[in-house]
Amino acid sequence: MDDLHALFQEYWPHLIFAAGIIASATAATHAAMTKQDVRAAIAWVGVILLSPIFGSAFYLIAGINRVRHSQLQQQRDRSFRQYLGEQNGNCPDVSDISGSQFDSLCKVGNRVSRFPLRSGNAIALLCGGDETYPAMVQAIDGATRTIALQSYIFDKDRAGLEIAQALLRARKRGVEIRVLIDAVGAKYSHPPINRWLRKHGIRTALFMTNPLGLRMPYANLRSHRKILVIDGRIGFTGGMNIREGFVRELAGTKLAKDTHFRLEGPVAQQLLSVFAHDWEFTTHEILPHSTWYEPEPGLMPANIVARCIQSGPDRTILSTHHLLLGAFAVAQRHIRIQSPYFLPDLVLAGALNTAARRGITVDIVIPGKNNLRLVNYAMTAQLDQFIRNGCRVWRQNGNFNHSKLLTIDEGWSLMGSSNMDPRSLRLNFELDVEIYDPAITAEIARRIDADIADSVPLTLDDLAAIPFRKRLRNRIIWLASPYL
Repeated sequence: MDDLHALFQEYWPHLIFAAGIIASATAATHAAMTKQDVRAAIAWVGVILLSPIFGSAFYLIAGINRVRHSQLQQQRDRSFRQYLGEQNGNCPDVSDISGSQFDSLCKVGNRVSRFPLRSGNAIALLCGGDETYPAMVQAIDGATRTIALQSYIFDKDRAGLEIAQALLRARKRGVEIRVLIDAVGAKYSHPPINRWLRKHGIRTALFMTNPLGLRMPYANLRSHRKILVIDGRIGFTGGMNIREGFVRELAGTKLAKDTHFRLEGPVAQQLLSVFAHDWEFTTHEILPHSTWYEPEPGLMPANIVARCIQSGPDRTILSTHHLLLGAFAVAQRHIRIQSPYFLPDLVLAGALNTAARRGITVDIVIPGKNNLRLVNYAMTAQLDQFIRNGCRVWRQNGNFNHSKLLTIDEGWSLMGSSNMDPRSLRLNFELDVEIYDPAITAEIARRIDADIADSVPLTLDDLAAIPFRKRLRNRIIWLASPYL
């Protein structure tokens, strides 16, 4: 033992050097072999080689994607698809609904989504918390069997407690309830509402617990999904969290805008399937089909064709990214985008700019006021490339607008939780719904056009007029845009 101690005392620098070489070689090889983005691979390899010990340790903590679905969950996927297929029939022909131009986009959706495209849905657009929260409470009060609720932010404020009280009433009626809140999003109010829910006997879990226990608005690997499903047949999803800032009477002059949707039909069961996966991932509890899903579909509430598109840093990574590329490619007349955090990567930016150069009208609506200052700086830094290529960029007047909406021509729309930025499309868990329906697409387009009417068009002169020190600040922040 003394000999080993003496040997270590004499050669410890060499041993640490050798350990660093082995660690850095292993980490750099892993980064080169697993990263799909060449820029990310180069960045990680550079960090690792420049600082073998600390770089390798940092890569071990922050660079390796540990979020994986088990074989059991893949089997549940197949079981759920079979379950849906038995109930809902064949995939509809989108060319009869929205036009033949969308056939190729439908094929993209078939590849990137684990859900089939289904008809028989009813979808209603809800504006802000004044329409959304009462509709949610009404649905919860009508629940007879099950309630599944998932949100990134669920504040313990007046709006949140109104939802919570409705859940408590349902629990007293004997309704099975599960509530899933993101662990970081839960920190936006103090004390967090999950304590209140658990105290009152409502099964509640936190998605991917934050080890630091801090509120971190720029944290990654978060669940931004917003899901409410009642009795396996009525669903709500969109971009809206649960907080009083979206209610006019409660927020006053600080009212934030957003858009949510009420859904009935097969797509509501797809929402529930996404929730069931996340609940099982978090708690290891499996929600059985026989209890949670609508046993008999009965009469279809309407005939809208739609499906869920889930994405996240697991085997669904880049699902929405690929769908967006397909959507921009099939556009023939008009692309409308509304996003609070518009930071598309080089590929998406190229697709949008190419569409504009093809003569497509491309309208991009962003908030005039943003709740994330760094994102706003980075967003402003890259708007010139879109304007220069013919896109029309609009900064909306008034308060912050959190809506995430997209329409292509008159036949296809996308709504949900995804922002058009790297965090949404690569690093966080998101849920969107693609819709093949001219009427819903027209309604969403009118909503975006109304916001455009209350917006100011940005020009290259406007951007050039920004003082140099602010433009430099914006570009520096923009360099970190993949992580904002």
